[in-house]
Amino acid sequence: MSITEQAVRSALSEIVDPNTGKDLVATKSARKIAVSGRDVSVDVELAYPAKTQIEPMRKQVAARLRALPGVGAVTVNVASRIATHAAQRGVKLIPGVKNIIAVASGKGGVGKSTTAVNLALALAAEGAAVGMLDADIYGPSQPTMLGITGRPESKDGKTLEPMSGHGIQASSIGFLIDIDTPMVWRGPMVTQALEQLLRDTRWRDLDYLVVDLPPGTGDIQLTLAQKVPVTGAIIVTTPQDIALIDARKGLKMFEKVGIPILGVVENMSIHVCSNCGHEETIFGAGGAARMCQDYGTELLGALPLDIRIREQADGGKPTVVADPDGRAAEIYRAIARRVAVKIGELQKDMSGKFPNIVIQNT
Repeated sequence: MSITEQAVRSALSEIVDPNTGKDLVATKSARKIAVSGRDVSVDVELAYPAKTQIEPMRKQVAARLRALPGVGAVTVNVASRIATHAAQRGVKLIPGVKNIIAVASGKGGVGKSTTAVNLALALAAEGAAVGMLDADIYGPSQPTMLGITGRPESKDGKTLEPMSGHGIQASSIGFLIDIDTPMVWRGPMVTQALEQLLRDTRWRDLDYLVVDLPPGTGDIQLTLAQKVPVTGAIIVTTPQDIALIDARKGLKMFEKVGIPILGVVENMSIHVCSNCGHEETIFGAGGAARMCQDYGTELLGALPLDIRIREQADGGKPTVVADPDGRAAEIYRAIARRVAVKIGELQKDMSGKFPNIVIQNT
C-alpha cells in the first residue's frame, strides 16, 4: 500500500505551529513534499528564527507522518528562512539589512533600551543575524548595555565597521564620543547623525536591525518614519497611566506614517519582594492590556520589576546573556519569537524579484 501526497498534506494540516497558531499547510511552511512508494520526505520552512524550536517541530512532524497507515521511511528537514519584508512606500532599503524593528516609547524611564537590547539578543539566540542601532543621540546607552568599549574601525575612511557585543553588531554615537561629552546639537544635526550611523555603517547580512529610539515623537522619530525602511514598531510602556498617555501618542504616530505596530511590551508590570515573595503592582495593573484592546494590537509580554534586570544591563551583560535560563530571559525570548512571527506574516518585499526592462534598438 503506497502513501499519497494528499494524505501527507492532510496530516501536515493537522500540525499547528505553537508560535504562529496556524497549521503548516496554511502558513505554506510545508514544502517539497515527496512520496516514493511508502517513503515520505518533507521540508518545513519557518519564517522566523527558531533554533530552539527546530528539533521539537521535526519530532512532531515525523511522529505524525509515521502514524500514517502503511508509511515506510520518513525524512523531515526543518529550517528557518528570514525574508525581507516591505517597508514604507518609496523608502530605499538599507544594504545588508533585511528587516528593521523600531523600539519606541512615548516616555523616558520605562525600560525601552533594556527591552531593545534583550530583544536583539533573544533574536540572536534563536539563530538570527542581528544588529543594534542606538538612535538615542543625546543619551546613548547601548555601548554600556552591550559591554562594548573602544572606537569603530573605518577601512575606507568613509564608512564604519559595526562594533560587536555578545554576538550582535552595533552602531552608536556613544562609540564616537567620550562618555562625559554632552551632545549639544539642534534637531537637524541629530537627524543627520542618525542617518549617517544607519547608512554609513557596513552592516553584515542582518536578518533584523533593532533600532533603540529616544523617547517621544520628535525629529528622530519623524526621520525614521520618512527615510528609514521600518518593517514594524514595538511600543514599550509601564502600566502607569502617565506612561500610557505618552505610549498611546507613540503608537498613533507610527500608525499615521504607515508603519505596522508589532505590539506592546509592558515593563515593571509586577514587583516580587526578594525577601518575602510578596507581589505588588506598584505602577498599576492591566494598563498595557487595555491600551492594546483600544487600538487593536497585541500585548507581546510583560516583564517584572526586577533588580537583576537593571543590574545585568548596567553591567554590560543583559538578562538574555547573563541568565539565559531564568524567567525574565524566557519572557524576552517569547517576545522575540512573537515579533519575528508577526514580521514573517507581513507582506514580503519583492522589489528585488522584478527584472529591469531594457529597451534596445534592433
